[in-house]
Parts: sequence; C-alpha cells; structure tokens
Amino acid sequence: LIKITGESMTPDYRSGEFVLTARFPAVLRRLRPGDVVVLRHPVYGLLIKRIARIESDTGSIHVIGNHPHSVDSRNFGPLSAEMVIGKVIWHIARPR
Repeated sequence: LIKITGESMTPDYRSGEFVLTARFPAVLRRLRPGDVVVLRHPVYGLLIKRIARIESDTGSIHVIGNHPHSVDSRNFGPLSAEMVIGKVIWHIARPR
C-alpha cells in the first residue's frame, strides 16, 4: 500500500489517498500506455505517473502526470522498465 503525496496526478489521485500495486513480473511485462504505475526515480524518488508511451525498440517508458507542471518524462526523459516497481491495481480514494 503506497500513500500518495503531491498533486501531480490530481484529480484522479489526490494527496493522502492510497494505491495498491501489482509487482508480479507477468503484470510488469504487459504494461501499456494509459496504465498508472509507481516508479523509483534516482533523483525524484517514488513517483506515481501514467504511461504515455513505450518505445518498442528499446522498451523505454515515457510517463506523465495529470498536472501541467508535474515532474515527469517531459523533464527527465524516458525511463527504463526496471524503474517501475508496480502497476496500480486498486485506488483507495478519499470521499469527495
């Protein structure tokens, strides 16, 4: 269970909410654009982002946040698939 901090994925995921991720290799091998993932970036730490695209030749993943000022692949470029630690499979939202 991972607690969301920050606003980069609002309104879909808000600070203080929780997500559960699947870390099984079979799930991680089938990532697709649109999937929401949790990843560990060497500079920015633990991040939750949506996959924008996957480069078929290299397997590099481009991720984006919902917020226009989100720190994502627009800032740090594509990521290796090994940085993804889980695909979000369940969202525990706060009452709106």
